[in-house]
Amino acid sequence: MSGVHPRHLAPAASAPADHLDGHVAAAHPLSPRAAQQDLPPLIRQLYRYAPQSLWQIETERLPRDLRRLRADARRFADDVLAPLALQVDALPHWPVGQTPPELQDLLVQAGRAGWLSDLLPWPLGSVPPLRARHSLQWAASIKVEEFSRACGGLMLLLSAHALGIAPLLLSGSVASINRFLLPALRENQRGQPHLFAFAITEPSAGSDAEDGHGAAVAKPALVARRAPGGWVLNGRKCFISGGDVAQSFTVFAALEVDGRSEGFESWTCFLVQRGMAGFRPVRTELKMGMRASGAAELEFVDVFVPDSHVVGGVRGGWALNRQTLNLSRLPVASMAVGFAQAACDIAIDFACRTQLGGQALVHQQDVQLTLAQMLTETSSLRGHLWACARTWSPRQGVASMNKFHATDTAMNVIQQGMDLLGHQALRHDLRLEKVYRDCRLTQIFEGTNQINRLAVIEDLQEDFLRRL
Repeated sequence: MSGVHPRHLAPAASAPADHLDGHVAAAHPLSPRAAQQDLPPLIRQLYRYAPQSLWQIETERLPRDLRRLRADARRFADDVLAPLALQVDALPHWPVGQTPPELQDLLVQAGRAGWLSDLLPWPLGSVPPLRARHSLQWAASIKVEEFSRACGGLMLLLSAHALGIAPLLLSGSVASINRFLLPALRENQRGQPHLFAFAITEPSAGSDAEDGHGAAVAKPALVARRAPGGWVLNGRKCFISGGDVAQSFTVFAALEVDGRSEGFESWTCFLVQRGMAGFRPVRTELKMGMRASGAAELEFVDVFVPDSHVVGGVRGGWALNRQTLNLSRLPVASMAVGFAQAACDIAIDFACRTQLGGQALVHQQDVQLTLAQMLTETSSLRGHLWACARTWSPRQGVASMNKFHATDTAMNVIQQGMDLLGHQALRHDLRLEKVYRDCRLTQIFEGTNQINRLAVIEDLQEDFLRRL
């Protein structure tokens, strides 16, 4: 043993701890689990339970098809997304059109695994037929939470694609779905990534595109002028998630008549494809968070779009936009739940592995109180989200409530985790500072949280007016 300092010695072998400080062991006669054994046999059968993680407990509440989805999503997130998360987040900002090979490989894997074609049931898409009984937003929320827990940027890279597809599905046009969507889904399943992007945000109108009153007074920046056989688009879109890698874009433009825009009431959705003359992504933003997913600025200079590429009919864009947001705000809430869960996991690992005075932090009662609070807030968000996501027709007010409440609460959960970690929370390798940066974006996109609060009131205004 000479030459080895005592502090480098492994601790002496001892029996594994059977309880945390301040608690009795599960086998102790005063523990709740042991006490159940003294109940009458029938009552004991009804109320006894084995130790499980919260993830297992909550997963068992799901229908069988969604339990499998959750398990598959966690496996993909842990095996494929998590190992890339910190590496991609730390890459230098890459120019538009130069996707890092790590991300290109990920898109191929995700496509072959069915994660880029899971909005339609087999054989049209990759959804098992029985799972198609459940609402799109419920299934999407389960998947997105698991992906977010592993990495916000990689989650958005894969999930923004569904947002771009939504207007095609909501248009109800079998012709458009057959022509534009199904071939792209088959390409994805073959490992040839074909992503969609949803383009509504404009330099002069951020959340105005997501609020009726704002849209009534705002001036659209992208306009479409009638031309023989189609339309000519001019203007710009900005902050378009996945706009740098997408092949197809559902683009919303106001109609221009006699050189004058008709406003958002005339918004029309056009299917624009990469390679159309005059269209190009010109740049991506150097962002605080979700860095693996590009936020692109799109330029339209006399882009001709044929009539067959109009989605949902002329002047039907505003309806498609609002319903798309009603669907997408629930998955955005699930992003926040995933970030909150990541903060819980990181904080628990830190508390169990970090020692103070020769004892793991998790034995400290104030640390236990913090962890209990974080877990409870996260679980409550998830339960509320799942309850609201079950319906096939989400209400605007309910979707917006979930969005702003989940994203604000998740930031609070993450802050609690950062306080627990102290100065260690700033370390990139512990990942919590990345979770903070990624989650911050959820309070901004899909309508800022202020806009979403107003959307709740907008949806309930008839009830308010009856009380005047």
